[in-house]
Amino acid sequence: MLGTMLENVRKKCPLIHNITNYVTVNDCANIILACGASPIMADDEGEAAEITAICGGLNINIGTLNHNTIPSMFLAGKKANELGHPVLLDPVGAGASKLRTETACKLLDEIKFTCIRGNISEIKTLASVGGTTKGVDADAADKVTEENLDSVIAFTKKLAEKTGAVIAITGAIDIVSDAEKAYVIRNGHPMMSSITGTGCQLSAMTTAFITANPDNPLEAVVAAVCTMGYAGEVAHERLSDKDGNSTYRNYIIDAIYNMTPEALEKGAKYEVR
Repeated sequence: MLGTMLENVRKKCPLIHNITNYVTVNDCANIILACGASPIMADDEGEAAEITAICGGLNINIGTLNHNTIPSMFLAGKKANELGHPVLLDPVGAGASKLRTETACKLLDEIKFTCIRGNISEIKTLASVGGTTKGVDADAADKVTEENLDSVIAFTKKLAEKTGAVIAITGAIDIVSDAEKAYVIRNGHPMMSSITGTGCQLSAMTTAFITANPDNPLEAVVAAVCTMGYAGEVAHERLSDKDGNSTYRNYIIDAIYNMTPEALEKGAKYEVR
């Protein structure tokens, strides 16, 4: 199933519109190319809706949002909804500032999202249950553990039902859920947290997966999350004692570029709850 999701991305090569943050925009473009899709970045109000119209999917990331790009997010999101295109929201840092939180919540009110992907603190903030976001990273107080896993799964299913979106909470343990079914994913490596923007890259790639697999959004998100996590494992195995986080970032992109459907099926670690 997961291998088929990846195979469809490469067969269809969907064009993905990204309104994303300037810290990670280049890596987002490269990871979309690595998985077999095609990226375009357009955040000016004068062309956002027009660019969305020629793309298959839209990735909205609020990591470096500002008053110039916020209108573009709404224009692009509404155009994507009008055309029936999948839309992903990455609420980077929601809870860290009033602007971020209010913008993310307004986007949720006015745009229908296919997927919402973030860390546990960001997702709890969107659900108004008191996430304690620390900058753009999840706070340790919100960490998903084996002890609280059942309650987080229940929370995720409830939020998926409320929003109509697939919810992806990513961290040391990843949870991907719709209202009925949750996948608990245990791929990845702790060193991934030393790279700026692995979450942003995952959101961009996830948008490609759900665009190429429109009839299976839950499984498409699971496949993207497993692909990223497994790539982190494969990349770490390549590191020498002279390599650091910059090399590791490149190796992750390489691992996705070289990922085969068969390797993904074999390397994915998940359970259904």
